[in-house]
Amino acid sequence: MKRIALLAIAALALTLFAPALLAQEEHGEFGVFFDYTRLHHFNDANLVGVGGQLAFNLNKFVQLEGSMAYDFERNVTSTIPGGATTSFSPSGLRLLNGMFGPKFQTGIGPVKAYVTVKGGFLNFGVSNRGVATGFANQIGTVTDGDTNGVIYPAGGIELFTHHIGIRVEAGDFMYFDNGVNHNLKASIGPQIRW
Repeated sequence: MKRIALLAIAALALTLFAPALLAQEEHGEFGVFFDYTRLHHFNDANLVGVGGQLAFNLNKFVQLEGSMAYDFERNVTSTIPGGATTSFSPSGLRLLNGMFGPKFQTGIGPVKAYVTVKGGFLNFGVSNRGVATGFANQIGTVTDGDTNGVIYPAGGIELFTHHIGIRVEAGDFMYFDNGVNHNLKASIGPQIRW
């Protein structure tokens, strides 16, 4: 039911904004990025991964953007008091998140500053599988696993030469599980205007 509702909303949004999308000289942007998430309530665990985003121009100051990221399994370091022995073991913790929302930017040009507020989901997964099978397994647990709502206010800058550029972003990745949990999220990666 959730998937049908999301597809209906996406179809309605594309129907309403299609004329604005087609009237632009540049229609949008596509990018991939390296993702960093610092989970405050997991002993400030640092997780890294990869993601992608797609944005459609409504005008030169506003885009609608969707993004998805997958943070890989993280190792946990254990040290015996006195520092005599340190061991590393896999935690199995992985993150999958998807977000959608508006991006407000300074306009078309080689340098753009922007702010965004996106909503979406964060799925926590624990698995000892490899990267590909772990990702596929986690996609399957979004609807019935440990999935929480997310709000993500962020800001960043994009630097372009013609149609190719780089984007840097950071924000407060807030997920809702027994209250609001604030976490640092940052990303960097190449962008392509089309």
